[in-house]
Amino acid sequence: MVITFTTILLGLAALILPLRQNRFYLLSSAMVIGSAYYFEHNCFRTSLFAPKTFLLFLVFHLVAINISTFIAYGVDKRAAKQGQWRISERDLHMLEFLGGWIGAFFGQKCFHHKTSKKSYQATYKFMIVLEFAAIWYILKFLNLI
Repeated sequence: MVITFTTILLGLAALILPLRQNRFYLLSSAMVIGSAYYFEHNCFRTSLFAPKTFLLFLVFHLVAINISTFIAYGVDKRAAKQGQWRISERDLHMLEFLGGWIGAFFGQKCFHHKTSKKSYQATYKFMIVLEFAAIWYILKFLNLI
């Protein structure tokens, strides 16, 4: 699992150049790889590129990216209050597109951040639509629907 998950995450970073500099994506990747390592050594093993492995990757990834996105919103809100360097909207939207829109929703509500900016909210909703389209495509590719 660790090899498969690392390959997928590095492949995403190679294909999507802004991910290389997004520290919250790196945090999410570390959580996914750490979880895979733990499960592989303490619970069960799967074959390298089996459908079950991809489904486990999706679950681990969605949990990790939502936690990372929630943290990113908190860090950005704190930086906004203190007048420090902020997280770019592109990076926040990238996290949302990669599955972190639930973490973004709770981050917006909990930290009262980015809720009144109309252009940001429009892009946020568009990212949700894109993510559902990507999930449908992945499930179709794996012959699960």
